Amino acid sequence: MKAERLLARGAWLACALFLLAGVAVLDDYGVGPDTGIQRDIARINLDYVMGQSDDLLDAKDRVYGIAVEVPLLWAERALGLQDSRTVYLLRHLLTHLLFLAAGLGAAALAFRLYGRRWLALVALGLFLLHPRLYAHSFFNSKDLPFLSLFLLTLLLLHWTLRRGGGGGFLLCGVGVGVLTNVRLMGLLLFAAVLALRTCDFLWAADRAARWRVLRTSGLFAAAYALTLFALWPYLWNDPVRRLAESLATMAAFPNPKPELFFGRYVNSSALPPTYVPVWFAITAPPPALGFGLVGLAALARRAWRRPGALLHNTRLRFECLLAVCCILPVLAVILLDSTLYNGWRHMYFLYAPFCLLATGGLHALATAAQRRGDAGWTYGLAGTGAAAMLAALVSLHPYQHLYFNFLVDRATPERLLFRYDLDYWHIAYRRALEFLLARYPDEPIQIQKHYWRRYHKDWRLLSAADRQRLVRIRHVGDVYLFDYNAEWLGNPVRLRPLPYAPIIHSEKVYGNPIVGVVAVNLDWVDARIAAPYRAAYHALTARAPVVRGDFDVYLDARTVNWVQAPCQLKATEPRFLLHVLPVDPRDLPPAQRDVGFDDLSFVFATRGVRLDGACWGRVLLPAYPIKRLRVGQHPLRSSPLWNAEIPFN
Repeated sequence: MKAERLLARGAWLACALFLLAGVAVLDDYGVGPDTGIQRDIARINLDYVMGQSDDLLDAKDRVYGIAVEVPLLWAERALGLQDSRTVYLLRHLLTHLLFLAAGLGAAALAFRLYGRRWLALVALGLFLLHPRLYAHSFFNSKDLPFLSLFLLTLLLLHWTLRRGGGGGFLLCGVGVGVLTNVRLMGLLLFAAVLALRTCDFLWAADRAARWRVLRTSGLFAAAYALTLFALWPYLWNDPVRRLAESLATMAAFPNPKPELFFGRYVNSSALPPTYVPVWFAITAPPPALGFGLVGLAALARRAWRRPGALLHNTRLRFECLLAVCCILPVLAVILLDSTLYNGWRHMYFLYAPFCLLATGGLHALATAAQRRGDAGWTYGLAGTGAAAMLAALVSLHPYQHLYFNFLVDRATPERLLFRYDLDYWHIAYRRALEFLLARYPDEPIQIQKHYWRRYHKDWRLLSAADRQRLVRIRHVGDVYLFDYNAEWLGNPVRLRPLPYAPIIHSEKVYGNPIVGVVAVNLDWVDARIAAPYRAAYHALTARAPVVRGDFDVYLDARTVNWVQAPCQLKATEPRFLLHVLPVDPRDLPPAQRDVGFDDLSFVFATRGVRLDGACWGRVLLPAYPIKRLRVGQHPLRSSPLWNAEIPFN
């Protein structure tokens, strides 16, 4: 009994420690790209409710619910927050607190299911120590609140099913309605409850029992519908049609984009069936993955051996419900060919039932071991798993959202970079900006306005003084921040920083770069960085160019260099265009034929580098034989202007 009390206190102590840790690292994370969009959704909904604006009816994101975003906006306004930094830190704190509350909900539900306090502590650890979810609990106010509320709703549902009264089903209807408002996938739990109640009605002992089932089911459905309607202003004028519109939009979200998966690009609107299962498998902590598979196997064995227990055994029925919540959504997105992107973040809620099944898997192992009298090893297994998850959480900070498990090659540098999308939300820009501010503490840092949209969200999280030192200009600045995402410039390729501009800083995970700080004004950076580039530039320009004009072109081994001196930058940035025309592919050896010979063009902006008053750019040529080159300018929003054609041997 004393040990049980200690374990009960241990869950609260663990959550308190997580709370302290969360507050300590609150300011370490960047800002998600959807944060501003989410705040706007709350604002236009509130304006619509207050009768101040009808912008909601024409807004692009009108089909989104507001059950999470409006409370966040209320908290911001109630505290009178105006500065963007304090606003975003408050949002990070509140979404993380909801995540911690869900962790306590996982512990409570595990105790209700299995009656062992040490398993409640295991469930708490499995939920809170998932590295990816932990990081997302700060900056993701879309997917993580849904995960947290999904688990808390499961706890409410289990309490309702055991209690069986009308008040419980009424409250459960409210909870599922709130969940559906956050994400329409909450309809899954609504349908699951109705399915369970249908079984109860069909197998009821008498007419009075059937009436009780009908009455409580009606209370549940009415509370659900009223809650969903009340929390969703967009539905108020035409609920049926607009709900159908929302369902259609979410089932096939109109956002096709290239997704890097297993080293090749797939369309986000036509994903392979393995997309979600593979992403789930390679990013789940091994203890959770192993215990979860054991839990599913043990559940299948029990259901097969005692199918009649599904009618009256609350625990078995609920575990089957958890399994359905894990499997059915995956089948649904496969059959509906739903649009998904950024890994499995839209399906993070799957981990709520899965971590409970994983706790059940450890319970099955402990029960089997106890029968043999050697249950001690299961405690050691749970402790070792928790230690491994905690170690991953600490070692990756603050990039836990890029966690991969042992099923992928994490040891080979840049292996993951060319196989999976990594920092798709550009969280690393925060650290890159802080590096610049620390490296050059006494001067303004100019960043070209054209690229500002990529990291303005993280700029808002800096202090007011630091924000003033990062100056946006229309021309080429001092630096730009380069991410390795496939969407950069809209090209479905793995891009690297330009070969003629030095990377003065980079952030890496598992040896894979996720963001680099590239110097484009070598007259501004440290002399030791600029020295080798200046020497190469003077050696190059000591020779005669092969093309002379608005810019001079130099050939040097396998590179094409362009020089504009003096550097004449305009408001609409000119571009240097190189067109490589290869020899006839039939004349090449077989190993060099499948490289894409149709029309290889390389576009590089004049941001290149600024050195000694000149603009200098360099393009690395491909290794296969080349017939000739065309060089020219490519002004923004116009056709290429070819200046010269160069034979090439």
